[in-house]
Amino acid sequence: MIAMEKGRGTDTKSSISSPAEHIRSVEARTYDRLGYHDRRPHWVIQEKAYTLRLNGKEILTLLCAGHHVDELAVGFFHGEGFLESLEDLVKVEVDPEAGTIDVSSRSESAFANRLWQKRTVTSGCGKGSLFYFALDALLSHPNESSLKVRPHQIVERVEDLNRLSETYRHTHGVHNTALMEPDRVVLFRDDIGRHNAVDMIAGYVLLNKVSLDDKLLLTTGRLTSEIVIKAAKIGLPMVVSRNTASSLAIELARSLNITLIGYARAGKFTVYSGFDRVVGDVT
Repeated sequence: MIAMEKGRGTDTKSSISSPAEHIRSVEARTYDRLGYHDRRPHWVIQEKAYTLRLNGKEILTLLCAGHHVDELAVGFFHGEGFLESLEDLVKVEVDPEAGTIDVSSRSESAFANRLWQKRTVTSGCGKGSLFYFALDALLSHPNESSLKVRPHQIVERVEDLNRLSETYRHTHGVHNTALMEPDRVVLFRDDIGRHNAVDMIAGYVLLNKVSLDDKLLLTTGRLTSEIVIKAAKIGLPMVVSRNTASSLAIELARSLNITLIGYARAGKFTVYSGFDRVVGDVT
């Protein structure tokens, strides 16, 4: 498999990207109780449009922050059913100037192609569609990971997520996502869309054949059904967010035996499903 941007190689093994890669300085004026202030530089998140093509066929255009887009494309196509596995992937070619990502695969899911126009519009930002046709197959294979995490480890990993969110501190314009083990950070990604950030993690996992039995996903985005489905498709046993969970996300997580944790902030969190994976220090 080859992952390449025209003009330079793409480092899919970079675990943390520099905020300088996807933020810009613009002049703006602010208003507060003291009045209207003179213009000064403000940091804002970059937004770029990339058109995704599979075997030469245009699928859609994604709005994103413009970094780690090879992972984003692979994670998206895998999550939406166009790529079954890494073995299907031939190459990824990214052209930043043209704003295109060309993915070549050995085979295409005819089923996925037929249902692409029948996708469900979701509550996501930056993208907002997801296939639900594979849900029956997922429900027949609930997650069997024996992962155990202590409450203090969840609190510490949330603190890690906050510490790594340098782009957010500059712009307040991104969602942050990290792949972690109970005691360490494995990978950090951020983007204007929470789906995009999760797809980057999924793409990295697929491209690098990462085992997920002992790992958890942390995100700043809402825990909705599509996030749970994305986690289930790559085999994640636990998803943690600073935000809340929807009723359908909780129902799916319980059916899929995924531990779903929300409102993880200020040393507290709420466990909605998969209670047995959170062990010790429980009153």
